[in-house]
Amino acid sequence: MRKNRVGSSDLYVGEIGLGCMSLGSEEKQAVRLIHEALEQGINLLDTADLYDAGMNEELVGKAIKGRREDVIIATKVGNRRVPGQEGWAWDPSKEYIKSAVKDSMRRLGTDYIDLYQLHGGTLDDPIDETIEAFEELKKEGWIRHYGISSIRPNVIREYVKRSNIVSVMMQYSILDRRPEEEAFPLLAEHGISVIARGPLARGILSNRSVAKAEEGYLDYTKEELLDVTRQVNKEFTSSHDLSHTAIRYALSHPAVACVIPGASSVEQLRHNAAAGETERLTPQEIQSIQVISRANRYEQHR
Repeated sequence: MRKNRVGSSDLYVGEIGLGCMSLGSEEKQAVRLIHEALEQGINLLDTADLYDAGMNEELVGKAIKGRREDVIIATKVGNRRVPGQEGWAWDPSKEYIKSAVKDSMRRLGTDYIDLYQLHGGTLDDPIDETIEAFEELKKEGWIRHYGISSIRPNVIREYVKRSNIVSVMMQYSILDRRPEEEAFPLLAEHGISVIARGPLARGILSNRSVAKAEEGYLDYTKEELLDVTRQVNKEFTSSHDLSHTAIRYALSHPAVACVIPGASSVEQLRHNAAAGETERLTPQEIQSIQVISRANRYEQHR
């Protein structure tokens, strides 16, 4: 599988990674999926302390035992459980980040994290304090690099201006082209990579498109989604199937280093990974997709 450098870091990731949130909670199946991912040339495993209250990190840790050097572990921080309260509280404080990293490392069975990401963020956060926490963790050797996971353009701009992030994880697909105008040029200019989540748009951009389109997606209605998938299918029938076209589209922008589709079965994982063996889309093909879809914009996320 082709590998790309993440920003200015020394991390080189396969252009297709694995979003581990979809692994489920059954250990045997989760471990099997991760082992298959490694066999397919996938080396970026993206998890978070939030997923299944830490169980997801534990499953990743069990799967990579004895194979730590084969993987790039990306996990996230910022959501904190408060005793006696339901759900999670947002906590981007330095104190919490520096304590939470130890818990993540324990669950993952590792003594360092390759890419530690802030799992959200707003302009009301103590941004300089948050950055200081990541910088100290890097200096102390607990993390190799750090980034953010955000779709808020104003927050992204602050971290680009004030920190040494190497990546921004954000939702991006044929159906969610919001980053193309407002985020990608800025990140490309500063040598910061995008890790694109949701390239298949909840499975709408796959052979399950009819069933998955029922609830709509962003500003698309069900009918519009089916029309887009029908047109993309028609355009690329001879060269790619729908999900491969979607993955290749998300990888087509120079700012994108990696896409991380999820997979809940070995067959699904293999199919996603096979997109790495397909031809890159030509400029003409990219333009055709952009005519079929629409350049939606960020409205509420600021």
